Amino acid sequence: MIKNILIVGCGLIGSSLVRAIKSRNLSKNIYIYEKSKKNILTIKRLKLGCKNLEISKNYIKFDFIVLCTPMSQYESVIKKIEKFIDQKTIITDVGSTKVESIKKLKKILTYKRNLIPSHPIAGSEVSGPQHGNKNLFKGRWNIIIKEKGINTNALRKIKAFWNKLGSKVIFMDANKHDIIFSVTSHLPHLIAYNLVKTATNFEKSNKKKLIQYSAGGLRDFTRIASSNEIMWRDIFFSNKLNMINVINLFIKNLELFKKLIRTNQNSRLVRFLTESKKVRKKIIKLKQDIDKPDFGR
Repeated sequence: MIKNILIVGCGLIGSSLVRAIKSRNLSKNIYIYEKSKKNILTIKRLKLGCKNLEISKNYIKFDFIVLCTPMSQYESVIKKIEKFIDQKTIITDVGSTKVESIKKLKKILTYKRNLIPSHPIAGSEVSGPQHGNKNLFKGRWNIIIKEKGINTNALRKIKAFWNKLGSKVIFMDANKHDIIFSVTSHLPHLIAYNLVKTATNFEKSNKKKLIQYSAGGLRDFTRIASSNEIMWRDIFFSNKLNMINVINLFIKNLELFKKLIRTNQNSRLVRFLTESKKVRKKIIKLKQDIDKPDFGR
């Protein structure tokens, strides 16, 4: 059992971690560090069984620290909690990009060998501690970044931690991670935001009330686009080069679809649409199609 664990940021992911750790009895003491007064009041009302870390009063050394804030806040929160970190403290995060976040954390952390970045592929379009779920990580993939010179004992403990929360753990290097998720997660969210913007622009320019007639497709995209805007700004900026590459590829394919439609190329268009159906079937076969879509990460 972990003696003292600190969850930094107690929104959807952080509060889900608190619930999951508590329900599985993984830590003797669960602390949170949360800046939002609204979230703190919600956490107190929910009685999650965690303690609020008071920077000026507590002098605890933590065994585990999990960063669940937007990546742009990493530097400021590390400066706030650095006195609670020593050479035995294992630090992980749940951010959706890794190359830039690792650089940022290594620059500000005194003890770097125990930094083991994670990425639980779990989330939702909703945010806030009231939406937390103790089973959010159950059956979900969790990517752990494995680098040269990493503390293998800390790596083993982080893997065991996520396994006990029900996650399926896989190791990956940071570059590969960021390339993969630029396509599978980051681009779909960017497209969702752009589609909603296109619909609202069309509504304004044509002076037609079309949003109220949103069919299933647009409705699903608006759900994706309701994800936390600060988190997604940070993701897009921190994975900039990969995002630009996949956006260029997307534009290229969009231009091709435009050409096929404009020139009535029936067989080619049908072939492309059929290939997309095959990908969907493959996703279902791989059991990536789950009841509650992962729109948060």
